[in-house]
Amino acid sequence: MRRVLILVVVAVVAIGIWWKREDAARTVVRLVPATAPYLSPGDDTKAAAAAPAAPRPQVPVVVATVQRKPLPVTIEAVGTVEPLASIQMKARIDSQIASINVQEGARVKEGDLLITLDNRALKAQLAQAEALVAKDKAQLSQVRRDLGRAEDLLAKRINSEVQRDTAATAVKVAEAQLAADEAMRSSLETSLSYTELRAPVSGRIGSIALKAGTTVKSGDAQAIMTVNQVDPIYVTFAVPQSLFGDLRRALAAAPVKVEARVAGGTALGVVTFVENKVDLATGTIMAKATMPNADERLWPGTFVSVRAVLGVEAEAVSVPSSAVLIGQQGAYVFVIKDDRRAEIVTVTVDRTIGGDSVIASGLSGGERVVVDGQLRLVNGAPVQVQQGKGSDGVAIGSDPPGQPQRRS
Repeated sequence: MRRVLILVVVAVVAIGIWWKREDAARTVVRLVPATAPYLSPGDDTKAAAAAPAAPRPQVPVVVATVQRKPLPVTIEAVGTVEPLASIQMKARIDSQIASINVQEGARVKEGDLLITLDNRALKAQLAQAEALVAKDKAQLSQVRRDLGRAEDLLAKRINSEVQRDTAATAVKVAEAQLAADEAMRSSLETSLSYTELRAPVSGRIGSIALKAGTTVKSGDAQAIMTVNQVDPIYVTFAVPQSLFGDLRRALAAAPVKVEARVAGGTALGVVTFVENKVDLATGTIMAKATMPNADERLWPGTFVSVRAVLGVEAEAVSVPSSAVLIGQQGAYVFVIKDDRRAEIVTVTVDRTIGGDSVIASGLSGGERVVVDGQLRLVNGAPVQVQQGKGSDGVAIGSDPPGQPQRRS
């Protein structure tokens, strides 16, 4: 019981000292001055609380002005180069390759002799057919003369009508035989022409799969060689479904120009074909541009960067692409307000042209946006505008000379 009373007394005394801690501290300091640095924290705390908060440091940034200017409406895509025609050279008759008249990879013109097949048997059959035709012509001449004499005798009442009709029938039989033999000769001439495989288009030869001496048949699946027409040439690219209406309107107004960027420079052409349906898997529609390719800068099967110009937007709102950031809520920019503070503004990017991004919504033109220094910014942060260079090398973002820097 005594211990409980002692603990209660001690607790009451401690509470009283804590309640009057400042008076007790001053009393102790008055009696023992050396304890002053250790027993007067309350005054320092109050002084620190009463002191004004330190200003937030300004973040150095480079800014650019949102502009309204004419910019082209374009489609940027990755295209594939395709030959205008790719023709496999196959045998149309059963024969043997007599000679290959071109080298692998050679450039050929339309009508050039590429492959010669063995034609000796066909030439002999053709000579036989021509002899039959000559025989038929001689027989036809004879039966026509017989018919003439039969008609003359019938007119003199020396011959009968039966004999005249027999002679007329012999003429028709001879004419039919001549027609049949001439058709056979034409068939052999056609087959003989198949022994010479000529280039159907101007282009370039690929690898030659079969060599001289190989037996070939009309039903072979493997081609002897392939001719690719490369001048002009196709560049195929996918158009997003959202831009298909713009593409059709542009095609109705004028030819749509297309640029294909390759290692050696830029190739130019126009859109000449649009697929008749949208690919459900990708939501795009296939288009083809025809491009001159005399220097063979575009090679079949390669990938190229394609830019199709659909028109020009006269008042496009544009900012440097470096000003646009991507966050959880989508694209946004930092706009500098009049009080030199940065504010986050959500934007919708319509397209990117070179170093500029065209803004569909969020900005109207004339605003100043941060193009460098965004990593240190938060919404409402004070900024200090410094001079920098844009994508074109022109100085941007500096404050007017002589204008004092206002601090928040």
